[in-house]
Amino acid sequence: MENWMNSTNWTNAKLCDVANLVLGAILFLAPWLFKFDAGMVSTNAYMTGLAIAILAVAALAAYAVWEEWLNLIVGLWALVSPWVVGFQGTTAMTVHVVIGAAVAILAAIEIWAMSQQPPRLTTHS
Repeated sequence: MENWMNSTNWTNAKLCDVANLVLGAILFLAPWLFKFDAGMVSTNAYMTGLAIAILAVAALAAYAVWEEWLNLIVGLWALVSPWVVGFQGTTAMTVHVVIGAAVAILAAIEIWAMSQQPPRLTTHS
């Protein structure tokens, strides 16, 4: 019987995707958790958190490098959105910047790792 924690089932990439799923959920729930003002700040948190979570679930289901590129873009959006949308100097800004930076860094690591060791196209020889 194959061990469920072996490298073919739980790779570092999958652990990064689980982390992104958790980060996306936290950002989605942040308006309630951290008492954000209603309006554009909350909408940004909902939409960005949902996008991060959906991309993480997609990556867990069937990994593709394009998902990581999209996660990098969404993470960078979360990082800069306080200045674009205009909520700098708030708790919402701190949450967006921390989560955005973490998501972008995890995505960049996965993209870099894929360029160093592309996945095998066959399961076993």
